[in-house]
Amino acid sequence: MTKQMSEGQRAYETKRAAKAGMSLEKWLSQRDREREQEARVRAEAAKPPPAPKKPGFFSRLLEKAQKPL
Repeated sequence: MTKQMSEGQRAYETKRAAKAGMSLEKWLSQRDREREQEARVRAEAAKPPPAPKKPGFFSRLLEKAQKPL
């Protein structure tokens, strides 16, 4: 983590890391990676969908053929 943790936070994270069977540094790096991945997923979901494509040549031709005279 980039920010400094208080003693209480550090003790809490140490307990969670021990429960998961990891060292504190490995636990914190894993949490950071998960946060980054979640941020990437959120950013990807927030992107607007691509604009619809213009109908192809044959689609336009068939559409014109089906219009009444």
